[in-house]
Amino acid sequence: MPAICMMVGIIIGDYLMAEIPLLPIFIGMVVVSVLLWRFEVLQSVAIVMCFFFLGWLLISWQKEKSKITWPEEEVAYEAVVMSEPVVKPKTMAVDILITGNGQKLKCYLYKDDRSKALRIGDGLKVQSKINPNSDWYSGNFNYRRYLEIHGFSGNTFVSSWKWQKAQVSLSGISRLERSKLFFLKLRSSILDRIRNYQSADAYAVVAAMALGDKSALTKELKDVYSITGASHVLALSGLHLGIIYTLLSLLVRGRRWQMASQLLIILSIWAFAFLVGLSTSVVRSAMMLSIYALMSLGHRDKMSVNTLAFSAIVLLIFNPLSLFDVGFQMSFMAVFAILILYPLFEGVFSQEYLLSHRIVRWVWAMVTVSCAAQIGVAPLIAYYFGRFSTYFLLTNFVVIPATTLILYLSLLVFIVPSLAYLLLYVVGLLNSVLTKMAALPGASIDGLTPTVLQVVMVYVIIASCYFLVLFLRKNSKGAYMPT
Repeated sequence: MPAICMMVGIIIGDYLMAEIPLLPIFIGMVVVSVLLWRFEVLQSVAIVMCFFFLGWLLISWQKEKSKITWPEEEVAYEAVVMSEPVVKPKTMAVDILITGNGQKLKCYLYKDDRSKALRIGDGLKVQSKINPNSDWYSGNFNYRRYLEIHGFSGNTFVSSWKWQKAQVSLSGISRLERSKLFFLKLRSSILDRIRNYQSADAYAVVAAMALGDKSALTKELKDVYSITGASHVLALSGLHLGIIYTLLSLLVRGRRWQMASQLLIILSIWAFAFLVGLSTSVVRSAMMLSIYALMSLGHRDKMSVNTLAFSAIVLLIFNPLSLFDVGFQMSFMAVFAILILYPLFEGVFSQEYLLSHRIVRWVWAMVTVSCAAQIGVAPLIAYYFGRFSTYFLLTNFVVIPATTLILYLSLLVFIVPSLAYLLLYVVGLLNSVLTKMAALPGASIDGLTPTVLQVVMVYVIIASCYFLVLFLRKNSKGAYMPT
C-alpha cells in the first residue's frame, strides 16, 4: 500500500501544479504518524499519507530540477561521450555529458570518418546551439518524456568543423557518473574483443543479451524479436541477472563461508549492473536479488510482493520519473504478476507429483511463469506498441534456454576468444528459428490502440478474476473439510 500511494502522489504531482507547501505537510504527516503509535489504524493511515505526499514532493523537486533554459545562440563547452555511436541516415548519434554542469544531451554529429571513430570516454570540445527536448509521439510513446526519464535535458546538432577530440577534466561531474563512465568504457573494451568474431546480427544479439548494448540491433532484427514476443531477452532484466546469480551461487557453493559468499555475489551483481548501464529493470533486479541473497542468510521468505514494493520505493525516491518509464512499468508488472499468479498455477499439480516428475515440473514452471508474466505485461505492450504476440509461450520455450546458453557461452568466450564460433552458431540458430516463427501466419496481432482507461479496466478484470479464483478455492476447500 505505501508503494501504491507513493505512485499516486507522483502521478498527481506530475499533472497537477499546485502551489502548496509540500515539505511542511510531509514533515507534519511524519510527526503525526509517530505520535499515533498507540492507535494502529490511524497510524497506518498517517503512514500511507506520508508516502503519498513524499511522492508528490519528489516529483515536484524533480520537475524543478529539470527546468533548464539553454541560450538562444551557439555556446562552447566540453563534453565526454557516454554511448557507442549509432548510425543515422545523415548523422552519428551519441549521448554526451557536459563536464561543466553534468547535463546529458542527445548529440547528432555530421557523419564522417571522425564521428564514426568515436568511442565511449572520448573527450570533446564542441560549439553548437543546444535545443530543449521537443514533443514527439509514436503511438502512445512520448519521446520527450523518455528523454526526461533518462536524464537528457536537450539535444544538439554539431557540424563537422565545430567539434574536435580533446582531453577534458571530469572533476565537474558526479562520482556516480564517473563510475558509470568507467564501467561503460570497460564494456566497450569487452565488446571490441568479440566484435570481430561475430556476424553483424549475432554480435548485436550477444551485445544486447550479455552486456546491455542495443546500439547494433537493426530494425529488422528488433521486429523479429518483437513479433515473436522475444524482445524481453534483448533487454537485460531479472531473467539475465537470475541466470548470473544462479551461476555465481554454484561457483561459491558451500555453507562454511556463506556470509562472505553472499556478499561477494551481491558485489558482483552490482558490478554487472554498472557494467550494463544501470537501466531501470537491471537496478530493480539487482536490488531484489540483493535482498534475496541477504534473506537467504536467515532462511526467511526471500522473494515477495513486499520485496518488490520496497525496490519500487527506493527506485522512485532516486528518480520519481521512473514511474513513467515503459521499462519500469513492464518490469514491475511482470514480476508482480509472477509473484501473485504463479502460486495459483502451481496448485494445479500436487507438490509430490511435481517433485517426482522433474521434466513435468520444468515444463509446468516454464508455462506458469510465461503465462503469469504475459498476463502482467500484455495490456502495457498493447498500449505502447500496439501488438500482441500469439506465440509467446512457444517462443519462451526456445529463447529462455537459448539465453541461458548464450550468457554462459559469452562468459566463456570472454575468457577463451577462440570459442567464439560456438557462440556464433547458437545465436545464429536462435535468430534463424525466431525469423521462421515471425513468418508464421498470425504470429502477432497488430494495430491495437487501447486507451489508458481500457488498459486500467483490463487490469481491473484480471484482478477480479484473481480474487474470484481465490474465493472459489477457499470455499471449495472448506466444503470438503471434515466436521
